[in-house]
Amino acid sequence: MTSDPRLARRIEGLLRDVPDFPKPGIVFKDITPLLADADAFAATVSGLAESARAAGGVDLVAGVEARGFLMAGALATELGCGLLPVRKAGKLPPPVKSVRYDLEYGSAEIEVPHDIAPGSRVLLVDDVLATGGTLRAAAQLLTEIGAEVVALAVILELADLHGRDVLADVAPLDALLSV
Repeated sequence: MTSDPRLARRIEGLLRDVPDFPKPGIVFKDITPLLADADAFAATVSGLAESARAAGGVDLVAGVEARGFLMAGALATELGCGLLPVRKAGKLPPPVKSVRYDLEYGSAEIEVPHDIAPGSRVLLVDDVLATGGTLRAAAQLLTEIGAEVVALAVILELADLHGRDVLADVAPLDALLSV
């Protein structure tokens, strides 16, 4: 599902392209202008919250480091539920569960607290969906610790990279803007 066209246009107008970041050939989608616009940020959070509501509610919002944290905190507040960080390796105290995965421009390792989410219904959120590797790895970790990922939500989907296809068997995916 993709959001209403008015919200999508609003979001698109507030994104900034940064060429050759973090590596040559990559066009980084900067959401900072969106975050700085209070009304647009609130509308974005409300739009993302619809994913959790459509899934029948959630116990936790899991946000992927780092920009996913920003959305997850606001979403958890809006939804009246808890927040679960999905962090880069070495940033959480033990016990943790971790996984290494490939990115479109390298590889990374993420981790989640091992003992927080068993039995929880989780909305997994990030800012941008590219190839789907990060969200897939995060969903794998959440499942391994006993949580149920009931929905995925992103602000922006880079459709040409086919990340949605990689996530088709994980949970329903909502993107507020697809380019």
